[in-house]
Amino acid sequence: MADTVQGERLHQLLTDFDFIEAKLEALGVQALIEDYDLAINSDVLLSGKQTESLRLIQGAIRKSAHVFEMDKTQLAVHLWSRLQDFEIPEIKQLVEQAKHSRNSSCLWPLKANLERANEGALRTFVGHSDSVYSVAIAPDGKTAISASGDDTLKIWDLLTGKGIASFSGENEFTCCAIAPDGVTVVAGDRSGRVHFLRLEGVSGGG
Repeated sequence: MADTVQGERLHQLLTDFDFIEAKLEALGVQALIEDYDLAINSDVLLSGKQTESLRLIQGAIRKSAHVFEMDKTQLAVHLWSRLQDFEIPEIKQLVEQAKHSRNSSCLWPLKANLERANEGALRTFVGHSDSVYSVAIAPDGKTAISASGDDTLKIWDLLTGKGIASFSGENEFTCCAIAPDGVTVVAGDRSGRVHFLRLEGVSGGG
């Protein structure tokens, strides 16, 4: 019984716009995303519908994380745009709360105009200034490397979406791969040159 009550309180908190906004402002988007992981994977008792609503809210926040990193005031608009079409009472209540939270001028979409939560891309990584031609994921599933037309290779933390490291070359990088050892990186550039690099201090990169 105690676990059920605790689960209900936790669910109410994580579906409350004021809490979401305050947590984002105080600790940032990754800490907010992790709150949902803790709730969904905890020992407290959540119903299937409660878990579904938390996954949808987390999915919406994760999809817009790159926006919130730059401008936290976009929270209300993005939640509304990604969640407005879901016919779940807690979600409907959240998006209405989000819409009425704005007391300053803003551009508000007339209807949902962003990719829905938990559909399509899970997260957007921001850092390259030109096209990305290739992406490879490390065997441990924790990091990825990308090859771009901005002459750089970048290493990403797949959990947080943060760039970890970057290597600058003299030409566009058009392809990349990570060897089964998880630390050797091979990349090709537009000149036909092949680069061999080693992941140092990243995940299993020693």
